Amino acid sequence: MEREEIVYQNKDIISKVLAENFKGKSFQVYGLDLPEIRRVLPTYIPAVKANELRLDNLFELADGTVALVDYESAYRKTNKVKYLNYLTGIANRYLRKGKDCPKCRMIVIYTGDISRNETSDKYDIGALQMCIESAFLSDLDGDEIYSRLKEKVEAGGMLTDEELMEFIILHLSYPEKGKKEEKIRDTVTLAVQIHDRGQQVFALAGILAFTDKIIDRETANKIRRVIEMTQVAQIFEEEKQQAILQVTQKYEEEKQQAMQKYEEEKQQATQKYEEEKQQALKQTTQKYEEEKQQALKDASRQLVINMIKKDYSSKEIASLVLDYSQDDVEKLREQIG
Repeated sequence: MEREEIVYQNKDIISKVLAENFKGKSFQVYGLDLPEIRRVLPTYIPAVKANELRLDNLFELADGTVALVDYESAYRKTNKVKYLNYLTGIANRYLRKGKDCPKCRMIVIYTGDISRNETSDKYDIGALQMCIESAFLSDLDGDEIYSRLKEKVEAGGMLTDEELMEFIILHLSYPEKGKKEEKIRDTVTLAVQIHDRGQQVFALAGILAFTDKIIDRETANKIRRVIEMTQVAQIFEEEKQQAILQVTQKYEEEKQQAMQKYEEEKQQATQKYEEEKQQALKQTTQKYEEEKQQALKDASRQLVINMIKKDYSSKEIASLVLDYSQDDVEKLREQIG
């Protein structure tokens, strides 16, 4: 019972992560020739009896078909009845929604405990025939896959979709329970080192989803905590980027306002400068004219004085110096004695 609770809790925790990241990936790396995954569907199947059915994974594929995926570490003929219950449950789900049930694929992925010659893909009970599409993880070289992925992760490289699908399933390629548990711990440790946060979360969530039948509580909780911490870090990063964006926008607005104010002040200063320049020029010109007139007036007076001293008559002086009349000459003559 305790292990079943772990299974359902884990599925609730990781369902959103898987739904966001499974799109576009395929099961071809496991030896199944299937279209790419379009989206992840809910895995619970309401049943007539009290207990609901819950399969491992349910996907809508790119061709519109629905893939029911179950993972098995042992081959039992009775499991085929379980698969039939899955299929009828899915058909009923669509019926209750008033929709036609799409074509269904029953996918069974066998762990490294099972080889091809131990199983049968057919279930024929006369009125009903079911064909299972099987994948055998015993065909995979788990050690080679792990070494290759470890080298790429430690080098900081991005994993391909195929490598991610290998990542979340490779521990199930081992037949011995102890080896499986060891590789679960190894792959979790390696997943934490994945540089890209999105790929890291997907790998951890995938490992948790694909190992819920054999994973222990401690390891499951460890994975869940890492996912939660990673998600919190992602939220923090998004908030940090949003804060930086807001600060940047505010800076740009303040910079534009400062530039506009500077231009206005510059225009005002330029206008004031032009006004002051014109005023100064006007004052200088006026002073120049006044000084020039005074200099001309002084020069005329000095000329008249010189001519008086040379005994020119007032009439002669007045005829030569236009600024002076004969009376002006006489007055100046009396002043200088």
